[in-house]
Amino acid sequence: MHITENTAKVGIVSLGCPKNQCDAELMLDKIAKAGFALVSEPGLADVVIINTCGFIQSAKEEAIAEILEAVARKNDGFNKKIIVTGCLPQRYKEQMESEFPEVDAILGIGKNDDIVEAINSVLLDKKLSAFTAPEELNMEGERLLSTLPHYAYLRIADGCDNRCSYCAIPLIRGKYRSRKLENIVAEARELVANGVRELVIISQDTTNYGADLYGELKLPALLNQLCEIKEIKWLRLLYCYPDKVTDELISVMKNQEKIVKYIEMPIQHCNGEILRAMNRSGNEQSLWDLIAKLRTEMRDIIIRTTVIAGFPGESEEQFTELAEFLNSVRFERLGCFAYSEEEDTAAAEMEQVDAKERLYRAEIINEQQEIRMGEFYAEQVGKTFEVVVEGFDKYFDVYFGRSYMYAPEIDGMIYFEGKDLQISDFVNVKIKDVIDNNLIGEVV
Repeated sequence: MHITENTAKVGIVSLGCPKNQCDAELMLDKIAKAGFALVSEPGLADVVIINTCGFIQSAKEEAIAEILEAVARKNDGFNKKIIVTGCLPQRYKEQMESEFPEVDAILGIGKNDDIVEAINSVLLDKKLSAFTAPEELNMEGERLLSTLPHYAYLRIADGCDNRCSYCAIPLIRGKYRSRKLENIVAEARELVANGVRELVIISQDTTNYGADLYGELKLPALLNQLCEIKEIKWLRLLYCYPDKVTDELISVMKNQEKIVKYIEMPIQHCNGEILRAMNRSGNEQSLWDLIAKLRTEMRDIIIRTTVIAGFPGESEEQFTELAEFLNSVRFERLGCFAYSEEEDTAAAEMEQVDAKERLYRAEIINEQQEIRMGEFYAEQVGKTFEVVVEGFDKYFDVYFGRSYMYAPEIDGMIYFEGKDLQISDFVNVKIKDVIDNNLIGEVV
């Protein structure tokens, strides 16, 4: 039977960050409204859309592996058509066209709104390659959520103006663009009307919100308006830059009960010279001062950060300084990445640290963090936390979920005993034990 618009099954594989996930959810809504049948298993899709990430080497490799899997399924007669969207084609248009002839359509991120036209085109056996400036990306519109029903990502901006010397995001996603404040609040109201209770606020630089549109940092004002929405239970901040975590923002976080005492704040390094080479501001003392202020104002705040090991020119002494700083600060959440050399960035032209040495340094910091996390979790035994139920583990006969200390999809879970619970329920869980850096508890 010939595949038509009415019979074609469409599936999306979305890779990378939550911002990419928002792009995928906007496309999913358009696809569903066009009458296509959506499938969650890519192998069952007639048309599979791969929404790629192209941020660092490992992300590019994951995206390429996913494309090759789809090509193999196509050759075996499963996927009939393949569409590739997202950051990878935006950055590598010519290479995509030449190296993946089996792909039927490639769209730059500014062409996401054309996803239905792309599907119709490939179903008519017409190949398509559509690109425009990344700033053409439309962030407005209804989304078909791919998260659990009680939480959703709320994107407030896209693109980036920071020009960190190691980062290709401005090359891929374009300049920083804030959404209108009233549009964000309207979307938040619509999300909570559909059952969402936790909004996770994201952009490439969340703390820069409003600078382009209103001439001043407007994140505190936005948060205050969001907190007026009665049905919101938790607001969570990701992707905050240390130099823009202002006293005003800290005050709003402290005084608004709906804002969970959790902040993701990538520092990338603590050494002033390395930070300058990264085209970032600050030094060890300024970071100490900010972290101390956050912890003084919000006693139980969870600070998540990321750091880069083996940045070009990083000496053994500078790496040791970073490791000792992290041991002293004791971040509650930390990810360390070995520096990834990205073409067309300033850092790629600098003197490189040996690739094996980069990996070794990252491994040391991640291993040290595992030890610190074990000690942090041991301190939680005996405490009681409000936890949102996210599932049931049949193998271990326990529920699992997240407290304010856990961001969705990146921080793990609390496991606990309980009865007759449903996904999205909020329950109080007393922590009884720690096993392999997992908190274990029971509903009280």
